[in-house]
Amino acid sequence: MRNIVTVSFLAIVFLLCSSNTLEFKKAYKVRTVVIDAGHGGKDNGCNGKFSHEADVALQLAMQVGSLIEKNLPDVKVVYTRKNDTFVELVDRAGIANKNNADLFISIHLNAGPSAAYGTETYTMGLHTSEGNLNVAKRENAVILQEENYKENYGGFDPKSPQSHILFALHQSAHLDNSIRFADKVEKEFKHKVGRYSRGVKQAGFLVLWKSYMPSVLIECGFLTNPTEEKFLNDKSGQTYMASGIYRAFKEYKQELEAMN
Repeated sequence: MRNIVTVSFLAIVFLLCSSNTLEFKKAYKVRTVVIDAGHGGKDNGCNGKFSHEADVALQLAMQVGSLIEKNLPDVKVVYTRKNDTFVELVDRAGIANKNNADLFISIHLNAGPSAAYGTETYTMGLHTSEGNLNVAKRENAVILQEENYKENYGGFDPKSPQSHILFALHQSAHLDNSIRFADKVEKEFKHKVGRYSRGVKQAGFLVLWKSYMPSVLIECGFLTNPTEEKFLNDKSGQTYMASGIYRAFKEYKQELEAMN
C-alpha cells in the first residue's frame, strides 16, 4: 500500500510540474526590445563625406522602433537614446538589463576603404579575422571618452589587441538566439532590401558583453562608400533598412514563441 501511495504521489507531482512547465512555456513572449542607436553627443562615430554615424544610426533606430510599436503593440520598445546625446557603453547595456529586455539591438554604420560596402551583423564571440577585430576596436574605442572606463570595464584597454582577444573569449549564454536573430537580419538585407551581405560575424563588443540577453550589433553599411552613404541618408533607403530589421524581429519573435 505504501508503494502505491508513493507512486501515486510522485505521479501527481510529475503532472503538476509538467502542467506548470507547459503553462510557463505558453506564457513566454518576447515582450521587450531595447534599440540602441550607436554613438551620439560628443562621439560622432565614423564619418562619411557629408554625414555622421551617430545621426544616421539614430534615424534608423527610431524608424525600427516606430515600426515595432505600430505593428506589434504587445512589445515594449525602449531606446537607449532618442536624441543627439552621449551614452556610455556600460549604460546602454544597463538600460537593457534594467528593463529585462528579451532582445538588444545596437545599430551602427561602418567605415573602411571607399571601395568597401555591404552589411554585417555581429554577435558576441571570438574574433575570426583581423577585419572583425578592427571593427570591434573601432566601436569599443568610444570608452576612451568615458570617465573611469578602466574601472567600469575591468581594466579593458581598447588600444590593445591582446585585451580584445582575451575579452572575446567570453561566450554569452544567449549566443544561439543572438545568431538566430542576426541571421534573419542579414537574410532580410540580402533578399528583400537587395543589399550585399557580408554575413553574420562574431567579435568582442563591449556593449554586447555587458547585456544579459540575446544581443546583436548591426553594421548597416559603409558611410565611407559614396554610394552607400547616399543610400543610407536617403529617406527611402532608411525605410528599406528599418523595415528589414523590423521583419527580422517579427519573424524572430514568432519563431521563438511558437517553440513553446
